[in-house]
Amino acid sequence: MANIWILSLVSFFTDMGTYMVTPLIPVLLASSGPLIIGVIDGITESLASLLKYYSGRRSDKMNNRKRMALSGYGLSALGRVFLFVSYSWLGVFLWKLIDRTGKGLRTAPRDALISDAGGKKKQGKAFGLHQMMDMLGASIGIGAAYLILQWRGDQSFRMVFLYSFIPVLIGWLLLWGVKERNGEAGKNQVGTQPVPKLNWTLLAPDVKKLLLIVFLFTIVNSSNSFLLLRAAEQGVSVSNVLLLYLLFHLVASMLSYLSGLFSDRFGRRGILAIGYVLYGLVYIGFAQVSTTAGFIALFALYGLYSAFTKGVEKALVADIAGKENKGTALGFYSMITGIGLFPASLLTGWLWQTFGAEVSFYMNGIIALFASVLLYRTLSSKALL
Repeated sequence: MANIWILSLVSFFTDMGTYMVTPLIPVLLASSGPLIIGVIDGITESLASLLKYYSGRRSDKMNNRKRMALSGYGLSALGRVFLFVSYSWLGVFLWKLIDRTGKGLRTAPRDALISDAGGKKKQGKAFGLHQMMDMLGASIGIGAAYLILQWRGDQSFRMVFLYSFIPVLIGWLLLWGVKERNGEAGKNQVGTQPVPKLNWTLLAPDVKKLLLIVFLFTIVNSSNSFLLLRAAEQGVSVSNVLLLYLLFHLVASMLSYLSGLFSDRFGRRGILAIGYVLYGLVYIGFAQVSTTAGFIALFALYGLYSAFTKGVEKALVADIAGKENKGTALGFYSMITGIGLFPASLLTGWLWQTFGAEVSFYMNGIIALFASVLLYRTLSSKALL
């Protein structure tokens, strides 16, 4: 349990620093247009996502998940330098590429460490606790950015970027306290291991079915930047955009742990399907919303969607993957969700710029509803208990 708490605190501080910055980026790049935002988010997430399979498979082979996680979190800290000195979309692109590369290296090994510490019957609880702390850190980061902007003015982005380095560094230092359960951890060196190849055949049939459905959903699960841009274009101020994003993370944080507990007790399929439905309804709502009250309701529902899906998906993958290929399966999951963001963000940005925001949001929402039905009807209930 100690490892789960340490890893949860690592994510708490890292996301605090990350989300001091993230909601400001679409506002900073608003003049560049939605297509540029989609290209930046899509390329960086997709290229970095290829590392998620690599790091997960390598952590299985090396018996050293901690080392991969340390490298990833360290890169995310170093990437802040590029953001602080950036004066155009190119600097933002370089920061995000480095930051997402770090995320690609750390995500699957960290998730495998959480799964190992949680035990077979408490996967939902373990990932739910981690997701709760992750989202709580993001909430505090957004709140901190809001206070800094109130103190220094709505355009004091660089001050926020500078302060964001502190919690990211704290998170990286905390990670050193994680202890691997495998006594052989660290004996296999990176240089002695071959580069892992993508091997779909290693996965159990139910894992393959789940990942295909997740990929379909991810194709329309575009960057949150579009939600923030939509609010800004509808007349919401920079400070209030931050508050809306804060609301989303607070709701997700408060309910993620409970969602994980419920999935341990009642199964994950229904909870995950409801989460997909909520996403579809939120995006359809964003196609129509024009009032502050409407944005408040939609961002709150979006937090509920996140609570019902993020930790539950990972717990489900870990449940049905098998012990020997757990890191590999989680790596495939992280890679697929990352790769899907490129076509999702690119398509959303193109549709928005060509046909208007309403068309892009309607399309994403309708396909998400279809994915929810497919999830519930395709996967065997036995695999999800």
